[in-house]
Amino acid sequence: MKARLEQLRERALSQLQGCDTMEKLSEIRVAFLGKKGELTGILKSMKEVAPEERPQVGQGVNEVREELEKALEEAKAQMERTLREARMKEEIIDVTLPARKAAFGHRHPNTIVLEELERIFIGLGYEVVEGPEVERNYYNFEALNIPADHPAKDEQDTFFVQTEGLAPGEILLRTQTSSVQVRVMEKGKLPIRMIAPGRVFRSDEVDATHSPSFHQVEGLVIDQGVTFADLKGTLGQFCKELFGEATKVKFRPHHFQFTEPSAELDVSCFKCKGQGCRFCKGSGWIEILGCGMVHPKVLKMSGIDPDVYSGFAFGLGVERVALLKYEIDDMRLLYENDVRFLRQF
Repeated sequence: MKARLEQLRERALSQLQGCDTMEKLSEIRVAFLGKKGELTGILKSMKEVAPEERPQVGQGVNEVREELEKALEEAKAQMERTLREARMKEEIIDVTLPARKAAFGHRHPNTIVLEELERIFIGLGYEVVEGPEVERNYYNFEALNIPADHPAKDEQDTFFVQTEGLAPGEILLRTQTSSVQVRVMEKGKLPIRMIAPGRVFRSDEVDATHSPSFHQVEGLVIDQGVTFADLKGTLGQFCKELFGEATKVKFRPHHFQFTEPSAELDVSCFKCKGQGCRFCKGSGWIEILGCGMVHPKVLKMSGIDPDVYSGFAFGLGVERVALLKYEIDDMRLLYENDVRFLRQF
């Protein structure tokens, strides 16, 4: 039995010396020390050994096991060191090579325009106010003097939200940030000088000039003695700061439910300086926003006395300003996240 153990020991150590992969090392471990290995087989044959020799044979088996386990661990450690050294030689880093340039992100043109609009109006003494995108019908329509049968409330223009426990059409995705103005007026804290930037939603088909989700900035001023002349002066200064000191403005009569009188504002084409070009379609003017004096009924519904206070409101699309300012001819470019496009800003 002792001779058998010595032969097993020598064979195992001999195989370890020629072992060069982790797979072979695992095979040697299983062959000699596994549940069905040769050393286990010797232990199972102990019944054939004379009782007085069993202690010595058992001790010999344990000594061989310990020696083989130690030899296996040393072989594994040496093999790991060899593999690590080889990998480090392959993965050597040349510190003299130029570093990779960090890729920095770019501000979105919408963000650039919105920050510019806010900067201008904050400089004029306006407060920036935000409100909910999921809105009640009252704030989005009724309080703005838009009756129930108004075309703007048609499902083709508005995304309504079905809400358990509320009447159909009660909750919707806001179609304009004017709803924020109503919420501010209801608080009764006068005077008011505010802009309300934010995302709005309308059921439009996606094309070069339309999107079901876009951004607006609505403005509101309420105080005693506010006139249309104040509106003209404010928007004239705003346009000069946004498009340049030489910019001229022109007001055209229009109709909005929540303002009376109402107007649309055009600016002189900053491309051709009003001479007429492809950009302004030869007219020399570009439509930029809608505005007007706040309708007395709107003031009254919000708890403001129209005999004491008056005000003006205006609204413009952030995307429209971005398209004009950067001469972009397709609104879809603003939402497609094309890095080649965004790198230009």
